[in-house]
Amino acid sequence: MNPSALAPLDLTEPEFSLTPADFERIRTLIHQRAGISLHAGKQAMVYSRLSRRLRETRHGGFSAYLQWLEMGGAPEGEWQEFVNCLTTNLTSFFREEHHFHALVDDLRARGARPLRIWCNAASTGEEPYSLAMVAVETLGVSAQARLVCSDIDTRVLDTARRGVYAADARGLSPERLRRHFLRGTGANAGFIRVKPELSRLIDFRIFNLMSRDWSSLGEAFDIVFCRNVMIYFDSPTQRKVLEGIHRSLRPGGLLYVGHSENFTDSPDLFRLRGKTIYERV
Repeated sequence: MNPSALAPLDLTEPEFSLTPADFERIRTLIHQRAGISLHAGKQAMVYSRLSRRLRETRHGGFSAYLQWLEMGGAPEGEWQEFVNCLTTNLTSFFREEHHFHALVDDLRARGARPLRIWCNAASTGEEPYSLAMVAVETLGVSAQARLVCSDIDTRVLDTARRGVYAADARGLSPERLRRHFLRGTGANAGFIRVKPELSRLIDFRIFNLMSRDWSSLGEAFDIVFCRNVMIYFDSPTQRKVLEGIHRSLRPGGLLYVGHSENFTDSPDLFRLRGKTIYERV
């Protein structure tokens, strides 16, 4: 083999040292704060995401940064930044499309009565606006539907509230683009903004599933979307969250979950009704 064809070795030293003890502290703290169970092999992801906070807060290492958090020296807002860095936000419009076809059938069956939907892990807003589009298309622009859309990450919620996306956003048909979005012009060319008829239906708010007080969510919901959230939780945390969702749903209410999530081991709370759709027992 020609030695000149070999890629050069990367001898760059990491900017910060992430020791096994530091990583274990981070795993414990994010589990306590957000319920997230970090896999033992996520050191590179943790380093990549949290090293930015070390630079911005002018800490020379992870140990000093974590001590700053744990000993109360950091402002409360820094805990939020810590959580923001370690949450995963993968979303798109009409992701797992079969759920939205099922939702149309359910909305039609419920008729014109007032409807409450909770979209948890709203991320940057694509899922909440997908739900709002289905509500308007199925029930009309005067639909008596209210969507409470929450996330633990404040940064993604800011994006969701703005409702501005790239014009080529994945999952949107040309018909839906015309009906539900305004196209940007001039400096805003290449972007779209959600029309007021959708945004008026949605109440965006921060919510932590580890909270002991779920009363801030208000009255019971008819439908809950909590998709691809509990894959990041261990079994005891999943059970705790399922119990909270059960309390938050009306009898017979529906829970939509992600394609890789299965809760048939909690038959006292939910029974399987459709493909990754559960009914409150």
